[in-house]
Amino acid sequence: MFSTRNRRREAGMVTSEYAVGTVGSCGVAGALIALTQTDWFRNFITSTLDQIANLLPF
Repeated sequence: MFSTRNRRREAGMVTSEYAVGTVGSCGVAGALIALTQTDWFRNFITSTLDQIANLLPF
């Protein structure tokens, strides 16, 4: 079992883990935003949606 003393030392790690997770999430979001602004990605999405629309019976 952990003593109270050990728990206090580990309390600061939670904040740093949130910070690393936040920075990582922002990095992934930035990469996705950059990807969605390229022409080939827009063409891919448009053609995929057109193909799905052609499969619908109505």
